[in-house]
Amino acid sequence: MKRDEAGVAPDPVDARLGARLAELRAEQGWSLGELAERSGISRSTLSRAERAEISPTASLLNRLCAVYGRTMSQLLSEVEAEPAPVVRAADQPVWEDPASGYVRRSVSPPHGGLRGELVEGRLIAGADIAYDRPPVPGLEQHIWVREGTLVVTAQDTDHRLAAGDCLRLRVWGPTRFRCPGPEDVRYVLAVVRP
Repeated sequence: MKRDEAGVAPDPVDARLGARLAELRAEQGWSLGELAERSGISRSTLSRAERAEISPTASLLNRLCAVYGRTMSQLLSEVEAEPAPVVRAADQPVWEDPASGYVRRSVSPPHGGLRGELVEGRLIAGADIAYDRPPVPGLEQHIWVREGTLVVTAQDTDHRLAAGDCLRLRVWGPTRFRCPGPEDVRYVLAVVRP
């Protein structure tokens, strides 16, 4: 098994994700430099992510998804086992971005023939994640807050959501998710591809 500079084997999901990112770039026939220009991510960061030397952040994956025209869930599902019709709680893939305090559970991962998916998101108090563009323009999102407070900025408008509130929108430009606290926020995100 390949090991990083410290002699530690990469996380298996990061290793599969890195390999898939390299495959996607190869499918397009792009060099690292071309992908860097298209995504705004440095060549060295892209190279390290493809070799699983780093665990990509949510923001980095969002930029790559936008370039490749897929949602983050689609990308992550490509590195996981084929989803079954029933997804048991213990089998729902969880991905964490320790840098931002974001935890993402794929409750209903993308499935062939279906346009929708269901994600549970958790942000720690004070977390602030900005996405510079949607992974797929016109992506439909329904954000239902279950616990805590979430501030979503879309089209230069802040939407403050409390427990039980739901925001429905199509995403065309930058978005931002913030947890003002004092407690963490837990929300359900329904995503429907156009």
